[in-house]
Amino acid sequence: MSLPSPLRWVTLFMSFGVISLSGIAASDQTDELIHRVQSFLYEMAGTEADEVVIELRPPSAHLPRCESPEPFLTRPDASVVGRVSVGVRCGVGGRQVRYLQAEVDVIASYPVAATDIAPGTVLTQAHLVHRQGNLAELARHAVRDATPLLGQQARRGIRAGSPLQSQFFQARALVERGQTVVVEAGGASFLVTRSGEAMEPGALGENVRVRFGQREILQARVIGEGRLAVDL
Repeated sequence: MSLPSPLRWVTLFMSFGVISLSGIAASDQTDELIHRVQSFLYEMAGTEADEVVIELRPPSAHLPRCESPEPFLTRPDASVVGRVSVGVRCGVGGRQVRYLQAEVDVIASYPVAATDIAPGTVLTQAHLVHRQGNLAELARHAVRDATPLLGQQARRGIRAGSPLQSQFFQARALVERGQTVVVEAGGASFLVTRSGEAMEPGALGENVRVRFGQREILQARVIGEGRLAVDL
């Protein structure tokens, strides 16, 4: 009969999640390092998640002991979902650094299109429904919270059931090219308005060119439906 493998599977159950560690050498030194890294990843990924599953590749057994391990993300701005690289500082002052690879699955809800969304449609809550799934399987630009997209226009058609991506939408134009608009200019105690023609479309806060008569053109900021303002 063959001897058991020196590597073993360890599964750690934590509140609202499961963390699976594969191929961990049975030693207290490795266990301490692994425990610090998996706790770090769980804390980073577990916000608003229903379940977190982490598969962590342990360091080489030939490496020296990592004293006082301090994990950190090699890419601090990256999402802790999918394949993640984790650095670990060891020893006094973190003079030694080693790196581990992990696969992080985050099970949570995310918005998808409730119906087909045509180009130019202004997004509302009625267009949304939430689905439960693994965030690691979504496109990189898929959104978890569609609130910032509400009121924006679809730039392309979106099929029902598709996850939403921020680049699918743009701010809704409040001024159209060729539209007659009102331009305001004022101060603390006065307000002057003029009618002009918008030379280009613009969303809230954008600057567009406005023509007055045949020759006068100036830049004005969109402040509402068919309304612009210039700063004096």
